[in-house]
Amino acid sequence: MEESEDVPKDFVKLKSEKLSVDEVSELVVSPYCGAVSLFIGTTRNNFEGKKVIHLEYEAYTSMAETEIKKICRNVRQKWPSVKHIAVHHRLGVVPITEASVIIAVSSPHRAESLEAVMYCINTLKASVPIWKKEIYEEEYSWKENKECFWANSEK
Repeated sequence: MEESEDVPKDFVKLKSEKLSVDEVSELVVSPYCGAVSLFIGTTRNNFEGKKVIHLEYEAYTSMAETEIKKICRNVRQKWPSVKHIAVHHRLGVVPITEASVIIAVSSPHRAESLEAVMYCINTLKASVPIWKKEIYEEEYSWKENKECFWANSEK
């Protein structure tokens, strides 16, 4: 494969179906890269001493996709060697242990892909309009990300 045939791509998807680590990681594989770094955010069964039953995610989909694409552009400016980026986020109900977000980044060397993955998840949580509702045994709570810039600006 010629390098010109393996042009950098961004794969952004918001969906209600179960996310696949294999699918997301395969999207970013490149013969020019020696590193694929992944972040998988899963639903845990507890929060501050409460038993979590499941999570529910809602999004302003078109704006969320636009913001994630901005994150991808920023990654490419900060780490020009990054080849492919995939960000898949689940919407709707996410049971315990299942993935709510999977991010994969490929690059020639590990440092860039690892740094880019961390930047992606931290920036996503801070700026993308996706809301999480935690469902507990006897109550529920809408959660704001502590990193969320608009939540902090109102306090």
